[in-house]
Amino acid sequence: MQALDRLKNKKLFLLDMDGTLYLDEELFDGAADFLRQIRKRGASYLFLTNNSSRSGEAYVEKMRRLGIEAERGDFLTSVDATVLYLREHDGADALFYVCGTESLKSQLREAGFRVAEDREAPVDTLLMGFDTELTFQKLEDACILLGRGVDYIATNPDWVCPTWYGYVPDCGSVCEMLWRATGRRPYVIGKPKPDMVYLAMKSAGAAPEETVVIGDRLYTDIACGVNAGVDTVLVLSGETKSEDVETSDVKPAFILRDVKEYLNILKEA
Repeated sequence: MQALDRLKNKKLFLLDMDGTLYLDEELFDGAADFLRQIRKRGASYLFLTNNSSRSGEAYVEKMRRLGIEAERGDFLTSVDATVLYLREHDGADALFYVCGTESLKSQLREAGFRVAEDREAPVDTLLMGFDTELTFQKLEDACILLGRGVDYIATNPDWVCPTWYGYVPDCGSVCEMLWRATGRRPYVIGKPKPDMVYLAMKSAGAAPEETVVIGDRLYTDIACGVNAGVDTVLVLSGETKSEDVETSDVKPAFILRDVKEYLNILKEA
């Protein structure tokens, strides 16, 4: 009973999206009611995503298509975390080659960073993101730049991104491919680093014991919450299966079937 009370009394809910609230254009049963119940209780939530292929504004549009009202301030993305990291680590004067979507490039430019158009520019840093517009030319450029010794950063470590038909390679998988080709690994931002949780708690004025991270991936969502010192809920609606927990070094505080089960817990309060 005490464990359930911990879940009922949270004030800040930090939610993954893909595999947690929806899959592609299909909103999971109970997801909308879960969000409404959180706010009905006077609590708040933020959507935390490692997906750097689209902007926060694009996520607002997607949520509205799914029937969930949202604003830009409801989202904290790995691009937001990357921008903060670059500002804190002398990235203002650097020239970046971005192996990512045009959306990622635009977000970086809007934040005041310089983005190179090709590998022949005096590039300082290779920045990898989840690139749904990936070409072999970009991979070749990345290998050449890494061979030159430029700095190397990745927005997120996710191996795959879920789709309606299964999974596609995410940023982590491409970085692994580049490691095989060049022997170099990036400094990785986004979940499982705790920074996004710290930013969210600071913004909401919430204490660690009032905060919970909810997601479907052990090595990103749950590890992020563990690293930040907050409670975590693994939902089995996405990538992770129950048997995966047994062999993982990362252990969630709670395991639920999906967010609808969490909804039912909140309704019992």
